[in-house]
Amino acid sequence: MQRQQQLATWLHSQFPNENFTLAPASADASFRRYFRATFADRSLIVMDAPPQHEDCRPFLHIAQLFEAAGVHVPHVYAQDLEQGFLLLSDLGNITYLQALCGGTAAHELYGAATDALIKIQLASRENELPPYDEALLLREMRLFPEWYIAKHLNITLTDKQHAKLKEVFARIIAHNLAQPRVYVHRDYHSRNLMYIERPLLNPPPLAGEEANEKSNFLTSPGILDFQDAVYGPITYDLASLFKDAYIHWEEAEIIDWLIRYWEKARKAGLPVAKDFSEFYRDYEWMGVQRHLKVLGIFARLYHRDGKDGYLKDLPLVMAYLRTACARYIDLKPLLNLLDELESSGNQVGYTF
Repeated sequence: MQRQQQLATWLHSQFPNENFTLAPASADASFRRYFRATFADRSLIVMDAPPQHEDCRPFLHIAQLFEAAGVHVPHVYAQDLEQGFLLLSDLGNITYLQALCGGTAAHELYGAATDALIKIQLASRENELPPYDEALLLREMRLFPEWYIAKHLNITLTDKQHAKLKEVFARIIAHNLAQPRVYVHRDYHSRNLMYIERPLLNPPPLAGEEANEKSNFLTSPGILDFQDAVYGPITYDLASLFKDAYIHWEEAEIIDWLIRYWEKARKAGLPVAKDFSEFYRDYEWMGVQRHLKVLGIFARLYHRDGKDGYLKDLPLVMAYLRTACARYIDLKPLLNLLDELESSGNQVGYTF
């Protein structure tokens, strides 16, 4: 409550002559919280990022990069880095996940999402964002044995199993680092994309577009939670989008959406593989790295942070991982390890 009072005091200093109400908007897996400030004629979002836990500077830098690329990210109206407060434009309260579950046409939403992703990728410049390098890829995958296997399944790997996992990790890293590099959002999925039904209030101009064209705001998604963006493999955000931990699509639909992205990306001059089968393989291998990370993160959120809401999503992530590993001979050792873990008396992915 003290923190929320500080936030309200700061907001009153920004709008000394206006009344507003303040209500929780959302929270995420970090220490960040979001509040919606509703005024008589508009609403704004206030990010609460305690400076002892969160650094707002990456958010500010990436928001500037993505906004310049012509996509819809929260516009920053005011900041107080010492207290950890940001005043942002309001991109609404309907996520892609809610819109999709509510019956909104998936092909339209995913078409808009890949169009926005291409804009971000085309704006990419080296040395603007941290590299998605071997150290980071490996650190993320190590969450799987540390939190999912050891903590969640309560299994201690043998030396042989450790060696097998280390070998597969090396293969995954080598494959993914061979991909062309662009800006990578890192969590480009249905909970971080907002379905915008109305024009934004006082939106910033978009690169190469008229800011007052209502159609732009009806189709292009609002993009959130990008503060961990890096410079890395071009298929990563596609794996986040289409191998989504929170909603499942048939593979035939995904392949159709991926082909459409691949064709648009090639036409735009992005460095995707010339052969679609090669591009799809890159996408699958990138997905394997992400699934290992996500299984570890979801287990950590439960066992360390007491957040059990992600447990129900483990089976889908595990299904993605097993399906990909079954297709590629170099990933078969990982599939064999998953089988060994399951046969040890645990149903992998279904342990609560």
